[in-house]
Amino acid sequence: MPQINGSCYCGNIRLDVSLSRALSDYTPRACDCDFCQKHASAYVSDPRGSLRIRIENEAEVSRFRQGSNTAEMLVCRTCGVLTGVLYRDGDRLFGTVNARALDCRASFGEQQSVSPKSLSAEVKAQRWRDIWFADVAVTRSRLEQP
Repeated sequence: MPQINGSCYCGNIRLDVSLSRALSDYTPRACDCDFCQKHASAYVSDPRGSLRIRIENEAEVSRFRQGSNTAEMLVCRTCGVLTGVLYRDGDRLFGTVNARALDCRASFGEQQSVSPKSLSAEVKAQRWRDIWFADVAVTRSRLEQP
């Protein structure tokens, strides 16, 4: 399994990713919603891989929800980089990462455009459960100081 890393620009949000196939087998998905377009994001995920997100300072992370309000975008407040998206279904956490936040971004295949905004909330959620990382953990190094 390829092990890859990434982060936001300042390093507050760090990504550790394990993939089940060669990097060139992945096609980053460029979402056409306004939020993702403004962040120029393209997502990579692998339901057989794993995603570890390490947050240095939670107070500097914006957890933005938009559209159907079911997914949570992780944006660093310090440097402004959108690193990934999380979706919680009961006790399970699913996620995808912005390929542009990964150190190996040039190794992926050519990106494709996708349009989840045209899907219902339930169809989107099922798609995320099918194609996003299903082995996701988020750890925090430092909590907001009083």
